[in-house]
This record gives sequence, C-alpha cells and structure tokens, in this order.
Amino acid sequence: MDLLSISTATDDFFWSQVMIYGCLLAGVYFSVLMKFPQLRLVKDMVKQLFSGRSSASGVSSFQGFAMALGGRVGTGNITGVASAIFFGGPGAVFWMWAIAFVGAGSAYIESALSQVWKEEVHGEYRGGPAYYMEKGLKSRPLGIAFAILTVFGCGLALPGIQTNAFAQAGSLSLGMAPWVSGLIYTVLTGYVVFGGGRRIAKSAEMIVPFMAVAYILVAMVVMFANIDKIAGVFHLIFSCAFNMNAAYGAVFGLAIQWGVKRGVFSNEAGQGTGAQASGAAEVSHPAKQGLVQAFSVYVDTLFVCTATAVMILATNTFNMADPANKGGFLVQMLPGVEKSNFTQLAVDSVLPGYGGAFVAVALFFFTFTTVLAYAFYTDSSIAYLFKKNASGSGYKYGMLLSRLGIVAMTFIGAVSQVDVVWNFGSAAVGAMAWFNIIVIVLLTKPGLATLRDFEAQKKLGLDPVFIPSRCGIKGAEIWEEIAARNYPEQLAALKEKTGDSLDAEEAEIWEGEGGKKSPEHMVVKVKTDGQ
Repeated sequence: MDLLSISTATDDFFWSQVMIYGCLLAGVYFSVLMKFPQLRLVKDMVKQLFSGRSSASGVSSFQGFAMALGGRVGTGNITGVASAIFFGGPGAVFWMWAIAFVGAGSAYIESALSQVWKEEVHGEYRGGPAYYMEKGLKSRPLGIAFAILTVFGCGLALPGIQTNAFAQAGSLSLGMAPWVSGLIYTVLTGYVVFGGGRRIAKSAEMIVPFMAVAYILVAMVVMFANIDKIAGVFHLIFSCAFNMNAAYGAVFGLAIQWGVKRGVFSNEAGQGTGAQASGAAEVSHPAKQGLVQAFSVYVDTLFVCTATAVMILATNTFNMADPANKGGFLVQMLPGVEKSNFTQLAVDSVLPGYGGAFVAVALFFFTFTTVLAYAFYTDSSIAYLFKKNASGSGYKYGMLLSRLGIVAMTFIGAVSQVDVVWNFGSAAVGAMAWFNIIVIVLLTKPGLATLRDFEAQKKLGLDPVFIPSRCGIKGAEIWEEIAARNYPEQLAALKEKTGDSLDAEEAEIWEGEGGKKSPEHMVVKVKTDGQ
C-alpha cells in the first residue's frame, strides 16, 4: 500500500459510523441532562468571556477562549467546509450545525472537568483529559496514554494540515512556492512556541478576534452581493440534509458522515484539545470556563463555518464528488480546481483580484493560531507526563523535542501531498475524540455538579466560587488554595450565605428567625457520589 492508501484506511478506521453517531449522541446526552445550557445560558456565556482575569499561574478567560478558538478556527473553517461540501454535498453543512449545537454540551463538560482537576506545573495551570482521567477515574495509565496520543496528534499529525492549507492558497493567489510558506511558518512558529504558554496565549489574544471579525465582514460583502440567492442556499442545505433533493440523494448518508466529521475537526467539541486551553484559565469556578468554551463552539461553526459555506454555495464555486464513480463528479462547477480553493474563488468572484489574496492571508492567520494552540496542547501533555519531576531533564528535553517537532512539521506539512496530510490529521482527531468522549461520559456526575453548583450560587445573588466539597468532588484540593488566595471576597460571601460550615453532607441550610424555612434563604447543596 502507498502512503495515501494507508492514510485513507487509518482515517476511515477512526471515523467509522459508530464514531459519527457517538459524537452526536454524546452531545445530545449532555445537553438534555443540563437542560440545554447552550440556549438557557447564552447571556452567561458572553458575560463570563470578558469577566475573568489572568494571574501569576493562569491566563484570563478571554485568553483561554482565544487559544481554544484559535485551535478551532483554522483550516477546518475554510478548507474543511469545502471538503465537507465536496464529499457530502450541501446537506453536510446542516450536520455541521447539528454537531456544533449539541457539541456545545460536550464542550462544557470537558472544559469544566479540566478546570476541576487542573494542577500547577512550573508555575502555570495545566489541565485537560489526561489530568481528569488520573484524578476523576483514578487512572494514571489512562492519563499517560491520552497525553502521548495528544503529543503525536497535536505535535506531529495536525500542524501539517494547517500549513498545507496556507501553502495551497498561497500558491494559487500569491504565487508563493510551498517551501516559502513552510519557511515563513517555521520561523514565526518557532519564535512564539519557544516563548512558552504565555506568549502563545498573548499571540492568540491579539490575532483571533481580528481575524475572525475581518473574515466575517468579507463574507457579509460576498453574501450581500448575492443576496437574491441566500434563501435558495438555505433551502438547498435543509433539503439535502433530509434527503428531499433528488439531485443530491446519492450523497445523503455521506452528508451526515462528512458534516459530523468536519464539524468535530473544526469545533473540537468532545475531542479534548480545547479542554487543555480551559485548564490554563484563571477563574473562580469551573462552570465559568465551561460556558466560555461552549460559546467558542458556536463562534466557530455557527458563524465562521456558515459564512464559508454560504459563500461557496451562493457563488456556485464548488464541485461534488460522485461516490459511485471514483474520480467522477455529481456536480462540477469548477473543472480542474482543487477543493481546497473553493473559498478563494468564491470571494474572488465578488472581489476580483483581491478575494483570493484575502482568503490566503486569512488562512495564514487562521492556521497560524491553530498551530499555536496545538503547541500549547502539546506543552500541557508534556507537563503532565513529567509533572512528578517538573524540574528534571525529562521535562526540559520533552518540551524541547516536542516544540522542535511542531516547528519541523509546519515545514514538512507545507510541502506534502494534500490528501495524505488531511487523512493523518483527521485520524488523529478521531482517535482523541474516541478516547475523550468515553471518559467524559463516565465523569458525567461531577461535570453536571459543577453547573448545578454554579446556578445554585447565582440564584443566591453570588459570584460563584468553587469549593469541591460542596459538589462531593475529591482530588481537587488546589481549589481550596485558589479560592482563599485569589477570591477571598467571593468565598466570604458564600460562607455568609451558607453559614460557616460548607459541609457537603448537609443537604440544606436554612437561615431565619426560629429556624423557619424561608425560601429566600434556602441553599440547596450540590451532592454527587460520582468522582
């Protein structure tokens, strides 16, 4: 077998039908149990995004959001959407929306758990699946396995996808040879990555808002120029999603498969990578960062991916593969055009001479911040693997080698074959998602407890602060120190409302004269026997 065949078989293995529907069902499961916080708590999501602050050990909520969004908003929003349409037709866009909506529930759980069991390593907060596998499931071997998988996935397999996408766009619109794109990435990525987590967070904080807003504005220009076609585009998406369009009936099953597959690749919900950015944030309660990360899934898919899809479909700048005829097409609007260039041609149809160059530049910023996010996730995994001796040579050389690997893969990816790079990267995403989704389902109870505790404190008019014993959660002793050191006012207010004791064994505390049960003073303690 050649490398392309091997990469295709690997991708197909990790993205079987079981995985596709497992991602959807996990999102539905968490959303139902939490009573759809992605609808109920949108206001809180936005508020928490800007309310956090950085500290000596952790980044701010917004920096954590920017890092995770930088990881989410990448080539998946441009090239990934194009490939979903190419293989799954317009209906795939609907299924990208579906996995984003229900996936926000998975994103909340994994991010909140990451905060619950985060640790301080080398003066910085670190968290993520490896950490909550060890403390939540009490299995260090599982944590080590996921950390190693993350190092290989985020450190070696995924960076190449990002640089390859820019290399393709730069070659078409800017006339840049792929090796030139790779060299630019090598230098810039090396500068930021070797500056550590704080430089990565700062870079993401500056770049992500700018690039996302600029891209949406250009997309609005393209859509306004094709305003008469927008209604037809949405009709096409919905009709194809539910197999009500005979012209696209041949790809109905593929619409679900590619929509979910590229949706998870883009928004990372349930994959476990965004949770590692969450674990680095300085917040007073895990639910706050959980809500912030749920919101980032919305921004990624419902805004950026939708903008890309509508531009491509409204301008008819796409081809669609025929699943029954390898190498053939069901729809061929652009003979001889590679699918990775659909978005450029869509923008160029409205802004000739400028559109393609803009998308190429946008891809540079999108992909660059995504590579930085991968570097941070890899750092977190190395920190986990060597946390018992964070001052030893293992930690030092592990960090050095992983960063060198990321820098090298940015160059190698730029000059490699498109489909090989995409297949291996997509397989890495599938492998991490498989692993993480099973774990967060097992940790449902403590995950739900964080949201219940947050909402219970909000009802009392408090700014929630996390005390693990209130939720029956063990192994999170670091929060006792965090609350006392960084949030003394919130902690004092909580004790005033609930009494001096914060014993989780008490189901309720009533205050008032004569012990009368006055509802305005009732505090319902959050209890769970799940760890």
